[in-house]
Amino acid sequence: MMIFTEKEIRSCVGLDLEAVRVIEEAFTDLAVSKVITPPIMRIDIEESNGEVDIKSAYVAGKPFFAIKVSSGFFDNYKLGLPSANGLMMIVSTVTGEPEALFLDNGYLTEVRTAAAGAVAAKHLAKEEVQAVGIIGTGAQARYQLRALQLVRRFEQVLVYGRSPQKVQAFKEEVEKELGIEVTACSSPRQVVVSCDIVVTTTPAKDPIIKADWLHPGLHITAMGSDAEEKQELEAEVLNKADRIICDRKDQCLRLGELHHAAEQGDGKTADQAIELGEITAKRIEGRRSDKDITVCDLTGTGVQDTAIALYAYKWLKAQKTSGLIIENKKISFS
Repeated sequence: MMIFTEKEIRSCVGLDLEAVRVIEEAFTDLAVSKVITPPIMRIDIEESNGEVDIKSAYVAGKPFFAIKVSSGFFDNYKLGLPSANGLMMIVSTVTGEPEALFLDNGYLTEVRTAAAGAVAAKHLAKEEVQAVGIIGTGAQARYQLRALQLVRRFEQVLVYGRSPQKVQAFKEEVEKELGIEVTACSSPRQVVVSCDIVVTTTPAKDPIIKADWLHPGLHITAMGSDAEEKQELEAEVLNKADRIICDRKDQCLRLGELHHAAEQGDGKTADQAIELGEITAKRIEGRRSDKDITVCDLTGTGVQDTAIALYAYKWLKAQKTSGLIIENKKISFS
């Protein structure tokens, strides 16, 4: 079994159009291929304000599948540590043997999550975009902006976060890296009413976005609601949308924004939800007009993890990246 470090993985895999294509194909696989996706295993560690999730998926015909362990410990900033972490293991679908271990510290999850946001915007946002709004100031907020620049041109970014210091740091970093004007907003409402695309990237447990703020042509991608108690959108937001899209319907009905709409007795909203893979597979149309309000509920799927892991492994082997080899209980460096 090969073991690769985050540094080695970063040298081969970046957030680019190829990564977006890989994740787009993963969503299509969910719609057209035989995919086995077990329920997410979740461990809550309340005393540390942390959670650990285990995700996986097998796509028929693939030589390998991935198992991912990812964590979010939201008080880590007090220790000067990132909130997200994780690793992935690739397993042979022929022998069941572990093929490779990625000690990526959550990097591949950041990439595949951002790429999913790009796929959603590609199919659901208007072609002409003036302003993009980001709610949240963490690592994924930054990744989402980089990903959106791959599929849409825009002139301005509006950001809202609870910490003025983090908002200012976000503004300075993004303006320097991406060369685009960033406006710090005093409320999430200011972001929503001013933007064509809004991405939420928070672990919020109380709705941030209200239905009254929605306007024709708006696209919202909700990234943060990946547990039963999390919610970034008021349930009425989904009711007001012309198109409701999700990554995995049965999963979103347990964990995502759809879950809260269904919990409030709105079965119609759940029935109208379309899986993103149906759109990437061109079975169903995404945005139908520039006036549509579209909402995409992304909870994160195991098929994305398998897709990005196999993509990374392909490039690591192609570039003959040296890694730690474990064989017959002996350890040697290649």
